[in-house]
This record gives sequence, structure tokens and C-alpha cells, in this order.
Amino acid sequence: MKQAVKQNARFIAAQVLSRLEPKRDYAAAILNRMLKDTQQRQRATDLVFGTLRNLNAIDTVINTFAGCHVNRIQKKLLNTIRAGCYEIVYTPSVGSHSIVDEAAKNTKTIAGQKQVNFVNALLRQILRRITNRQISLSQANNKRTLPQSIETGCEFDTDFLPDSDKNTIEFLSTVFSLPQWLVTDWLSEFGSEKTRDICFACNRRPSVYIRINRLKITPIELIEKFHRENIELEQVHNDVGSEDMLRVTSPGAVSQLPGFDEGLFTVQDLTASQPVRLLEPQQNWKILDLCAAPGGKTTQLAEVTGDSASIIATDIDSERLLKLQENIDRLGIKSVEIMNYGQIEGMEFDCVLLDVPCSNTGVLAKRVETRFRLEPQAITDLANTQSELLEKAAVMLRPNGRICYSTCSIQRQENSDIIRDFLSSHPEFSFITERLVMTSARRFDHDGGYAAIIRRIS
Repeated sequence: MKQAVKQNARFIAAQVLSRLEPKRDYAAAILNRMLKDTQQRQRATDLVFGTLRNLNAIDTVINTFAGCHVNRIQKKLLNTIRAGCYEIVYTPSVGSHSIVDEAAKNTKTIAGQKQVNFVNALLRQILRRITNRQISLSQANNKRTLPQSIETGCEFDTDFLPDSDKNTIEFLSTVFSLPQWLVTDWLSEFGSEKTRDICFACNRRPSVYIRINRLKITPIELIEKFHRENIELEQVHNDVGSEDMLRVTSPGAVSQLPGFDEGLFTVQDLTASQPVRLLEPQQNWKILDLCAAPGGKTTQLAEVTGDSASIIATDIDSERLLKLQENIDRLGIKSVEIMNYGQIEGMEFDCVLLDVPCSNTGVLAKRVETRFRLEPQAITDLANTQSELLEKAAVMLRPNGRICYSTCSIQRQENSDIIRDFLSSHPEFSFITERLVMTSARRFDHDGGYAAIIRRIS
């Protein structure tokens, strides 16, 4: 029995979901502790994160079609049912009978034979109400169909969703499991078409991208190395990525890829790589990365300057600096010096990279707990913190020096509003450029984020 449990990703996923309190815990932390008990790491991860991304929609399906409200189901059974419902609705390539059968077996392990019939009957009832597990959204009835991707959805036999035209906010909030206030904000800022694209991107399975460490290897050499090991990948061809970025499509842990231990690459989303490229740092600059940990942009600064700039990296969370040091060592970078936060007082720099704490609304597909935690007041509080950090960066800048301000948010209050307000009260600074990247679920999918460059003129 123990050996069967070890091999069962669905069992592990249900256990993680049962132990998780999304407003307090992080799914990845629980997964990392429990995945030692399964060889199906990627599958279990997909089940947990997929279920969380679509939790409200899944509960709507259970409440509507299963004949039993989620509040009346024992938690240890509920999350087995939720994970099963996720697979039924959102992974049409997986056979429905295997989903139900394994859910029943897991139920016996978790709760005993008496509960098996209940779980089995509930999931089969949901299956009976599905008319098409994968239908083109262009042909589907919106009131009956939960989107799986920008192209397909799962259609049921009854209208159970809000009218997408008359109740757009409620519809998008329900089918994409997002807070209504956030959807309302996006509709006001971006309009209905862009908001719909954002919602799809928030619920996508994110691709894995790596940034090639040109200090050690060329793109052609790394691609050839991967091909020799039968690693499938794609070079990025869009206006967000660059020739230094590759999408890895082979399953498996990134840390197990050939060249990882040698520091030939690092994981980074396309959008996260934008701020440093927008900044165009020079080899003779003295650069401060003020919110550096875990070091993705710090190491990128070193790589694009040929490891010849003078880079100081710090973070208010000193424990996270340990991870930064690990990344620097692995990538073989010599131009970065890590300092404690208090040590940088009084120093002057040619450039400050300021990747501020933010709401994470551009990375909801990866930081799944955010949709359960984020409140409107938090945006205001974060904006205050971001403004304070920008003021701190400004006093450390030499004349003609630059600040690169960036977030992984798509909220105007955290982005262009911060820069506008700062410039209005600091005539000694001028605006150079900015870019808002919207999160995308299309071919080279990516997160959302913002970056702006401002310069001290006196």
C-alpha cells in the first residue's frame, strides 16, 4: 500500500490541497515537502496549481451539478473531488474513467470504503452533465462552457454561468476564479478584450524559460548541448523575449537539465528580463540592485555588462541574500558584491535597479495564492512602499545617473502613477522611457510587468 501511495500524484495533490490554507500558506512549500513521496513530480504540481487557479470555477461546477454543496463535504474528501473535477474539466487529454477510478481508490486510502461510493457517484454525475470535454470556444455556449485555453473549453448541458455580455464582471470572475474588484479594475483600465486576454493568461500553465549565460556559453552552443541530450526547446521569437532566452518544453526539473550545475543558464520569465534590457547598463557603471534577492536581475546585470561593471546587491530580507549568493556562485559571476541593507547608506551610484515589492497581478499564473489574498487596500499600501523606495533610490544617484523602476504588477497605481507622481515633485529628474507588458497566454506565453527609466539631470 505504501508503495502505491508513493506513485500516486493524484493522492499527493489532494493531500497538499487539504493541508493548504491559501491566505496563509504557499502551495510550493507544502509540495516540496510531500513530493519526496511521489515520482510524478510534474503531474502532482500541475494538479495542485491547476486546481488552485480554477478553484472558484471548480466549486461552481460541484455546487451546480453534483447535488451537494462544497460546504457540506468533508475537507479530506472535498479536495480529492476538486482535483478530480479539475482533471475532468481542464485536462481533456486524460481519460475520464482513470480519473474517477483513481479518485475512488484514493478515497479508500484517505477515508475508508464507506466514502468511496459518494466520491465515485459525485464525479460520475459531473461527467454525465458534460456534453463536450473539449469544444472550440468559437462554437461553444458561453453560459455552459468553462474555458480551458484561449481556444477551447469544457461544455455542460445546462446554463450555469453568468451572461458574459450582461454581467461581464461576474462572468470573468467566475470562470477564471479571480476577485471581482480586480476584474472591475482591469475592465476600467484596459477594456473588455484586453481584460479577457489577461484572465486567460492568469490561468495558463506557464512555460519554462531560461536565460543563457553568455559569460560561459553562446546560444548556439547551449542549444546543441540540449539537443545532444534530447531536450526539447524553442528559441523565443517575439517582442518580449530576446535571442538569449529559450523555452524548454521537455518535462522535468530545471535543475536536472544539462549545464545547470555549471551555470550555463538561469530560469527567468520573458517579462522579468525586460527591465535590464530597457536600462542598457554599461560596463563602467557602478550599479546598485536595491531589492536584489533572489538575484535574477542582479545576475542579468552582470551578464550583459560582461561581468565588468561594479554591482552592489542588497535586500531588506537578509536571509534571501543567501539564495542570491548561491546563484552568483553557480553562474560564476565576479562583479557582484553582496552587502547588508544598512551598509549602502551614503553610497552613490551611476544606476539603481529598483525591482520593488508589488501586488504580483502580472504573475497570478505562478503565484497562485495571490488571488486569494489580495485586497484593494493592499494596492494602496504597496504604492506607498514603492514611493518610499523610489525616494531612497533617488538620493543615492549621481548626476546623470539612472533609476530603473520595475514591478511584476499590471496595476497603474503601482506603475505609471508612481513615476508620474515622483517626477512631478522632483524637477531634477527627467523621464526617459517606460514599458508595460501585459501577461499573455499566446504562443510564447509570459507574465506581465512594468519598467520605467528615469534620469537625474542635476
